This record gives sequence, structure tokens and C-alpha cells, in this order.
Amino acid sequence: MSEIQRVNVVGSSGSGKSTVGRQIAARLGLPFVELDDIHWRPNWTESTDEELFSNLGKALAGEGWVLDGNYSRTVPVKWKRVQLIVWLDLPYWLIMYQVISRTFRRSFNREILWAGNQESLTKAFFDKDSIILWSLSNLSRVRRGYSQAMSDDRYRHIQFVRLRSRREIREFLSALPIAQGASD
Repeated sequence: MSEIQRVNVVGSSGSGKSTVGRQIAARLGLPFVELDDIHWRPNWTESTDEELFSNLGKALAGEGWVLDGNYSRTVPVKWKRVQLIVWLDLPYWLIMYQVISRTFRRSFNREILWAGNQESLTKAFFDKDSIILWSLSNLSRVRRGYSQAMSDDRYRHIQFVRLRSRREIREFLSALPIAQGASD
């Protein structure tokens, strides 16, 4: 795996994409790119496709990077040069635990997210765009999509790694080479 320079970490909301993506980037000594940071604008407005694709293309122009994020419409841009897709396919109960606890933490700590946005418990639990509701209702679709992508001939140039537990994630991370000057 020492030749791996372009990685996309994918999975359902709450699966740990950002955390694992940062850990991979640190071990490999590569820049970390967060797709949500490129996508979201102030007041939880979404970038237009034109803005998103342009900014994503610029962020991925370098020789090496670790990108976290899904957004299926970005596949033609992000998977054009990707070498490795790390799919965090954790058990449903664990994803829900992680997304709910993350939402509570972010809300209570008033964490500033992308473009100055903040999560709120009201929005998380009672809004039609609730991340918790989205996770509850989309996990099966996300799983189907990545299962199909793994066997799709259009993506045969990509190595897929499907990690189904925290133990598998730890083992995967510990097997990665540590780039000279990179942090562990």
C-alpha cells in the first residue's frame, strides 16, 4: 500500500469518515480534504454543482490526498484518479450511536462546522433535513450503492477496502505505512 496517494473514505453519515480520513492522511503524510467543507455554504445552503465540481477538482489536483465524503454526484470528479476507496460499513446500531452522540456533542459545545454552520438539537431531531433521520433512512441505500460500485467495471482501476468494525479499522490503519515525517 505504500504506493497509495489518492484515497476516498466513504460510508454513511456517522460512520467515522472524517476521523478515519484524518488518521489515514496523517499516517501517509497527505493532505486531508473534507467534502462537506467544499459543499456547504453559510446558513446550511448547498453549493451549486458548478461550484462544487470546480472546487473539488482544485482540491484534488495534487498528486496525493485523502478525501472524506460521499455525494454520489461527485463520483466522476473524485473517482477519476482515486486509487483506494475505504468504505466504513459499520453495524447499523454503531452508526446510529455515533451520529446521535456526535450531534449531541456538536450541539452542546456549539461547534462551528463548515462555513460557520452549527448543528442544533432542534434541527437534528425535528427538522425534515435532520442528519439523524437521514442516517436512519439512507443506510440501506448507501450500502447498496457501494456494494454495486465494488463490482462495477467502470471502477476496476480502484482498490476497495470494506471495513465492518472498529477492530477492522484499527487493523487497517496500523497496516498503513507511516510516511517519513508523518505523524502516527
